[in-house]
Amino acid sequence: MENQTNVKEFIILGFSNTGEYQNVLFVFFLILYVITISVNISLITIIRCVRKLHKPMYFFLGNLSFLELCYISVTVPKIIIDIPRKRKSISFNGCISQLFFFTFLGATETILLSVMSFDRFLAVCFPLRYTSIMSHKACFSLAAASWVLGFLTTSFPIIRISQLHFCKANIINHFFCESAPLLKLSCSNPYFRELTVIICASSVILSSVLLTMMSYGYILKAILKIQSNSGKQKAASTCASHLLVVTTFYSTMFAMYIKPTASEGSLNKVMALFYAVFTPLVNPFIYSIRNKEVKEAFLLLTKRKWL
Repeated sequence: MENQTNVKEFIILGFSNTGEYQNVLFVFFLILYVITISVNISLITIIRCVRKLHKPMYFFLGNLSFLELCYISVTVPKIIIDIPRKRKSISFNGCISQLFFFTFLGATETILLSVMSFDRFLAVCFPLRYTSIMSHKACFSLAAASWVLGFLTTSFPIIRISQLHFCKANIINHFFCESAPLLKLSCSNPYFRELTVIICASSVILSSVLLTMMSYGYILKAILKIQSNSGKQKAASTCASHLLVVTTFYSTMFAMYIKPTASEGSLNKVMALFYAVFTPLVNPFIYSIRNKEVKEAFLLLTKRKWL
């Protein structure tokens, strides 16, 4: 190990193999980023300004939108800046920082989605006690716990990755500093470096998925006991949007983090695009389009503005 020199920076290949489409990619990511930021900020504003939406479900939805703002801002601005450049590089410390915040926010979103499923479980299964159980203090505590747990579960594996030895290989076959391609460049013990990430990622994802499945198991049981069809549809509609978001997010996270080196090259990038770029864009639309209260609140704010 004495003869090994740690790299000072990494070269990110990104989408360099699509040279003739660089301008198209630049415009695509710029528009996508602007729309994502605008839509999530709009949703947060609607939730904060319309008193009708001052409910636990929308409190968590506001947290989720704020998370999405941070999540996409960790990767996409750097992608937009790098596309016109011939040499796409990032410093070692910058790479580790990007990896930390991306992983931290991803873990926090995973936990927050399971908390939102627990909220839906209480709303459907204990409607009379829901308001007293999900008080403002309880909502704040659950949201804060999501952020704290996300930070704690992320810190250890990222610290371990930052302590790995990186020799001469410094080309990352990805469009940002993600754990799977970064681990492949290390010349340290491959077994330990991957095991640390797998254990931490698995503990977060599997526990969150288990809580979500348990919550929806009880929700399904409660819905089946409802006599009227309208009652069943109303109960199911309160969970449909969240269930769609959870399914999309967890499926890609499973593929990437339960076995970090499972995906190679282009497939790795495609899956990362889904959970790192498209999810923050799609989520607010899913919750808004399928939610009658959000649409009514949007129309109310629009009328206030023009009157």
